Amino acid sequence: MIGRLKRRAEFLQVAAANRKWVAPGLILQVRRQPSPDSKSDDAPRAAPPAPARAPIRPAVRVGFTASRKVGNAVRRNRARRRLRAVAQQVLEHHAEPGTDFVLIARPATIDREYEALVGDLVAGLKRLKLYRDAPR
Repeated sequence: MIGRLKRRAEFLQVAAANRKWVAPGLILQVRRQPSPDSKSDDAPRAAPPAPARAPIRPAVRVGFTASRKVGNAVRRNRARRRLRAVAQQVLEHHAEPGTDFVLIARPATIDREYEALVGDLVAGLKRLKLYRDAPR
């Protein structure tokens, strides 16, 4: 299951991890998800522990962004749609579980061949040692 990163704070946490891969068609930023039992600075200190079950976290979460350098709103939306399609095809089957990803569009994202975008993402996963073979 692929979850989504939606809040700015989540994007900043991934960027702060300083693990990224730059390819012609995209920039891939990566962060391991914190374990559920680890204490974060965001949690209130006086709150009692949660009863019974902890919420189920998705194995992989992904966020998408495109700056104005990519182009006008139409081009930025098209770039994000292309990144979503690539992520759905690759991350669902080949990403290491327990990882957050941010895919950043580049100006070449729109004009780049789809298979080349897939290759960029796969190469990034392999370079960051987060690629796994798809289950049979």
